[in-house]
Amino acid sequence: MSESTETKRWICEACGWIYDPAEGDIDGGVPAGTAFEDIPEDWFCPVCGARKTDFVPYED
Repeated sequence: MSESTETKRWICEACGWIYDPAEGDIDGGVPAGTAFEDIPEDWFCPVCGARKTDFVPYED
């Protein structure tokens, strides 16, 4: 069973930080409940500064 886009987590290939839509990135201006696809293209990893394009779907 696959996860919907709203609940899928994404991992930063540069540092391993995981974006979880349930938590969002409050400090980065992304409210909880925001699907990764809906994050602005100029958003970046809050840990290492990698671009959104450096994230890949995270598989448990």
